[in-house]
Order: sequence, then structure tokens, then C-alpha cells
Amino acid sequence: MREIETLIIGGGIAGLSLAARIAPHTHTLVLEAESAPGYHASGRSVAIAHFGLGERVVRTLTAMSLAQLAAEPVDDHAPSAIRHPALHIARADQTAELDALEDVHRQFDCDFYRVQGEDARKLFPALKTGPDFCHEAIIDHGALKLDADAMLQGHVRDLRTAGGDMLTGARVEDIQRNAGRWIVQSTSGTFRAERIVNAAGAWADEIAALAATSGIGIEPRRRTVISISGPEHVDVSPWPFTKTVGSGYYILPEGTGRLLASAMDEHPSLPCDAAPEEIDIATIAHRIEEATTLPIRRIAHSWAGLRSFARDELPVIGYAAGQPDFFWFAGQGGYGFQTSPALARIAESLMFGREWPDELTRSKIHPAQFAPERFRSRT
Repeated sequence: MREIETLIIGGGIAGLSLAARIAPHTHTLVLEAESAPGYHASGRSVAIAHFGLGERVVRTLTAMSLAQLAAEPVDDHAPSAIRHPALHIARADQTAELDALEDVHRQFDCDFYRVQGEDARKLFPALKTGPDFCHEAIIDHGALKLDADAMLQGHVRDLRTAGGDMLTGARVEDIQRNAGRWIVQSTSGTFRAERIVNAAGAWADEIAALAATSGIGIEPRRRTVISISGPEHVDVSPWPFTKTVGSGYYILPEGTGRLLASAMDEHPSLPCDAAPEEIDIATIAHRIEEATTLPIRRIAHSWAGLRSFARDELPVIGYAAGQPDFFWFAGQGGYGFQTSPALARIAESLMFGREWPDELTRSKIHPAQFAPERFRSRT
């Protein structure tokens, strides 16, 4: 039986970002059920860091994370981000939503400006403009296009450099409490740990049940993305990440000739290896053809991934009430990559009783807002 101080269950961006941060001061092992890190959610993410996602807490976490995400890589790590503008577009009847988003960008001192539809089309030439399409927009030059694979692999390397490790193909089958330690049986062996971190994403409630710990009602939601061709003989790589301020779509250049698009769907799902459904693919194609001049003659590729949310759509971070050394790190929704530096710092603070980040105190964001027992009190 292998002895571990901190055993993290789940090798997505949540588990790996935390593992890399805490491994220098606690012997850390990550167990990932699948054959590669980030298999179900993180590896299928279209990772853009921008302020058009979430509400006040999520946006504060994003602001805390941007500098680290944009930093030059150390050693021979691959860059995890590049500057890439984000264009937030609005119809004429969405002016109030665009006003609110402008206030957010001003609050966080972003490099942005507001433009009319015709100016937005100069940045994304395929946009239709007018009251029913792109009437006005905000262009944010501080947004980041994140390399999900580089981030995951970089965290794995940092974890191993600090003396920790990750095992893939290590599905957890049983968890017991014995003599003040957790005994975790997996398909890759049995481990005895001082503490468990539940970073299992869509399967977080199932891991809690194995440990005889109350679940928190994590809801996996399926999102579908398609890959389409850009206009013939046009290099689309400079086009901005473009997103509607309300429900609608987003579209992002991928290389010089392809675009990724999504209807931003959030279909409740069981924990599973998500696959795209024909209706979702058709919905994306329809919305893109309605809002742009892009003809979609063929869909090159499509996929779906799970994004996992708590009931209030905020992360769940902290020790389970009444269950010693069972630490929740789940519910990071669709913003896990862009907030991962801040969330790993928060988890480290709560796990080891370290000082709460000053940025959160100034923003009146407190540990109770992330605590798993907040759901118990509501029940």
C-alpha cells in the first residue's frame, strides 16, 4: 500500500493546477481514471480568458489569474497563452447588457473600446450588422487564447519536478476511512492518504458517495463545438474571438483557415463520455449562417464536453463538514482554465490555513462563498 500525504482524484485543469501548486510542500499524487489528463472536459475546452463569462466572483477570479496566464514560460515550458482580442457583440435590444459588460471591463482596467457594428465588421469581416445582428460591440485587446494541452502538460511537469506524480488509467473503486487515514482502492493500486482532494469534475458527487460524504448536487452540462472552414483564400487567424452578449453563439479562429463555433448550449447530462447530438450540431450551423455571411457547406469535425456546475454556479472549495481531510475542489463550470491560477491559490489557502488573498478581501469575497456546507444550510 503506497503512502501519500495528499491524494487528488481527477486529472483535469482543477486537479492538476492545484497539484502543481501544492506539491512543493506536500507529497502529492493525482489519480486520473482515463488514459490522459483532461479527457472529458478540460481537453475538450475552447479556452479563452475574457470577462464576458460568469458574474462578479468569476470575473474577479479571472482578473486575479490573467497575469500568471500571460506570463512568459519558465524553463522549456510551452507558452500557455497568447494575446487574442475578444469581440462581444450585441443587437440593438441588448444595449443594456453591453452597457453592463462595458462597466465590467472598465472596473478591471481592461484595454478595450466600444464600437458600432460596421467597425466590428472590419475586425470580423463575416459579421452581419444592423439592429438585428451586430449593432454595437466591445473589443477587448487583453483577452487571452489559452493552450489547454500546454497548461495541462505544464502542470504535470511541475508536479513531477516537485516530487509528486500522476497516474492515468487509475479509476477509483472504493474509499474507506481507517485509523485516521483514507484508504483508496483504484485500478492502479491501493493508497493510504492523509487527505483526499475531490477534483473529479462531473463525477465529484460519485467520489463523495464512495467516501460516505454528502454530495453537493454537481450538475454536468454538455456543450457542443463544431469546426468549419473559413472563407476561401482568407487567413482568418487575426479574426477575434467573437461572442454574443446573450444567448446565441461564439466563434473563434483555429489556425489560418478554420473556425470553431458553438451555440453555447448547456444541456444537463449524466457523467459520461459526452458525444455531440445532431440537433446541437444543426443549431450551431443555423445560428452561424443567420448571423454571418459564412456558408457552412461541410462540418469538418464536432465534439462535446462536460462542464460541471454547483447549484449557484460558483466553485466548491473547502473541507467537507464533519468529514476529516476530505477536500472539495469542484464546480468550476466553463471558466476552469481562465480562473485556474486564482482557484489553486484559494484551495491552497483553505487546505493549509494560509492567509486569504488580499484581492478577494478587497472585493468582499470570502471563504464561505466557496464552502461546500453552503448547500447543506440551504437544504
